[in-house]
Amino acid sequence: MSVLVAGGAGYIGSHAVKALRAAGHEVVVYDDLSAGHRQAAALAGAPLEVGDVRNGVRLAEVMRAHRVDAVMHFAARLSVGESVTDPAGYYDSNVAGTLTLLQTMAAEGVTRFIFSSTAATFGNPVETPITEDHPQRPINAYGETKLAVERALPHFERAYGIRWTALRYFNAAGADPEGTLGEDHDPEIHVIPRAIDAALGRDAFSIYGDDYDTPDGTCLRDYVHVTDLASAHRLALEALRAGGESAAYNLGNGRPVSVREVVTAVERVTGRAVAAGVGARRPGDPGVLYASSDRIKRALGWTPAYESIDVIVETAYRWRQAHPAGYEA
Repeated sequence: MSVLVAGGAGYIGSHAVKALRAAGHEVVVYDDLSAGHRQAAALAGAPLEVGDVRNGVRLAEVMRAHRVDAVMHFAARLSVGESVTDPAGYYDSNVAGTLTLLQTMAAEGVTRFIFSSTAATFGNPVETPITEDHPQRPINAYGETKLAVERALPHFERAYGIRWTALRYFNAAGADPEGTLGEDHDPEIHVIPRAIDAALGRDAFSIYGDDYDTPDGTCLRDYVHVTDLASAHRLALEALRAGGESAAYNLGNGRPVSVREVVTAVERVTGRAVAAGVGARRPGDPGVLYASSDRIKRALGWTPAYESIDVIVETAYRWRQAHPAGYEA
């Protein structure tokens, strides 16, 4: 298949590009490089077309040039805290941008769509582990924008024949085990690379709140390796190619890990202490989020290969050690 990967120069997108290329698919990366990296697209093995998902004319040009017959969509703003202070920007990028992408697909006759969604669509859980049938009640603008797209997808399928899969990640983490690709955000917002940087003496580390109703007072999250996420995207795409029905799936390991436990894992893996201060809670952060991924395991045969938090941290640590300045190193 010829797959356009929107946001394919970013963290999860570049890993998905690598997985698609390894499976024999033709891939073109479409990215505005506001958060992605030219080098990530190149290392993942795909040509890069620079463009914004809100630019339908540019999207159509790229789809025609590369004879695209499927789209994988990662291009979005993703900080929960920032979404609370800048909801207008998040609706513009995440909702308006995705609707433009879907409208362009409809006009160009592209009818397979894999959507990068999020556990943030669920909000505060009423029961755990969270299944796909759990109520979706986001508590921040980031989750609301992703849910808005999920709600639009069945309408686009009925009207334009676009079959879709929405993959609700829990906490993406780790790096390519082969060392080619990794996580490089500016500023870095994710807990594992932040804790690794603190262990390496590159930056300070602060826990956002230690007064949650959890065993150690810090947030509980479900960390899923980025390579496992990439394999799920490939399986979802191939299921749609084989005529599979549209569906939404959770992606997680099903094991809640606290922020303090992440810090301890970083200390074990690096052999260095992490000086962890405690700051205020971030607005819009639920205390507990972890997944049941039984549905995608049954439907698509997805099985996480990197379940241990220490293994996840180790892959991130190796990449971060080798790339002290990210992709510019």
